[in-house]
Amino acid sequence: MQATFLANVLQNRNNAKIIERWDALGLKEGWLVAGCLFQTIWNSLSGQAPESNIKDYDFFYFDATDLSVAAEREVQLHVEGVLAELNITVEVANQARVHCWYEADFGHPYSPLGSAKEGIDRFLIPATCVGINNKEVYAPNGLQLLYEGLLTPNPLTPHEPLFIRKATSYQQRWPWLRIQQSPSITHSAISIQ
Repeated sequence: MQATFLANVLQNRNNAKIIERWDALGLKEGWLVAGCLFQTIWNSLSGQAPESNIKDYDFFYFDATDLSVAAEREVQLHVEGVLAELNITVEVANQARVHCWYEADFGHPYSPLGSAKEGIDRFLIPATCVGINNKEVYAPNGLQLLYEGLLTPNPLTPHEPLFIRKATSYQQRWPWLRIQQSPSITHSAISIQ
């Protein structure tokens, strides 16, 4: 199924061009992650253009030697330069420093990560825990949930209000997606279509 997934996400021309230029990005333990991948799949399954409504292209890397905002910004600027002609928005995040800002942004503590893959593992919805680079596909929860459109909370990040907000946002854009709540989330907390 990984070969099918890779073929599907590379139907998005931007993803394909990013992978073609991967070595030039120079990301330590780098991954293309998140919406540009799973949204490409959902767009295709919905009969939409693969690039439809993808707001940004997210990159994870891991560099524990410099946790400064300035160092991360320098990597961001480099990636933007390499991909400038694609005319897309890119977001670059050093997974070694997520614990420095996560609680302030999202209201929950976040223990330090040991790799960029661990950052992918902690996405709020297991179906969306996917990453690719020029050598491999990383999908710690497999790919079946993604293709089935089943949105469930991630036990590694059990932040129910954040899950509900994110899952509802996805379902509004792709109404066929199904939300499966954890037992502690009441049906009145979210409208399931």
